[in-house]
Amino acid sequence: MFPRLLPRLLAGLLAGLLASQAQAGLFDDEEARMRINQMRTELTARIDKLEASARAQLELADQIETLKAEIARLRGENEVLSNDLANANKRQKDFYVDLDNRLRKVEPQASTEAPAAQAAPAAPAADPASESRDYEAALTQLRAGKFREAAVGFVAFTKAYPNSSFQPNAHFWAASALYQLKDNVGAAEHYAKVASQWPDDTRAPDALLGLSSTQAARNDTAGATKTLERLVAKYPSSSAATIARQRLKK
Repeated sequence: MFPRLLPRLLAGLLAGLLASQAQAGLFDDEEARMRINQMRTELTARIDKLEASARAQLELADQIETLKAEIARLRGENEVLSNDLANANKRQKDFYVDLDNRLRKVEPQASTEAPAAQAAPAAPAADPASESRDYEAALTQLRAGKFREAAVGFVAFTKAYPNSSFQPNAHFWAASALYQLKDNVGAAEHYAKVASQWPDDTRAPDALLGLSSTQAARNDTAGATKTLERLVAKYPSSSAATIARQRLKK
């Protein structure tokens, strides 16, 4: 009887062994799938982090380029301000020397000539000393960061001394002060006047750059782009044109 049961016992053991191996293989496959899904999730998360980091680096690079351009512009304006102040001082000294020379020439003639009939009074000419003083006062306010006072001073100067050689500078600095006060409309008006009325002045390229900034601040992208293109075409060798090219690339 035992010999007959042995084949059955062997067959049962073999079937049990195969079933356990099949179940183990099933568990192995399920574990592998879970591991693959976990690796896929981790890989996706790492890719998302890398993309976010790359975007942040690009934005930082753009911000750095913008800051470099603004620093270059501010340095240029600071040099111009220093030069303007030196010119104002020289102009004031020259005025006093010229006034002294004129008085020396007029005094002998006045003592020998007979009094003539009074003529109709001529319009009083602008006093160069007052002109120089008022311009320098507004310039000092601007250098001190008092933009509101500087804007008022420069605008008043443009009206009080319409024939002054400081007119282009006064309009330019009035625009710069107004721009700092976020008065983009007023700033654009003065920048545009410098560019159109004194196109050969050293301020003209920077005036166009400033005008484009006021347009961009008002979300006039098309106008700002057109102004930058005009600046590059008209003043290609200027430092303002270099900044304009960088802005146009963006």
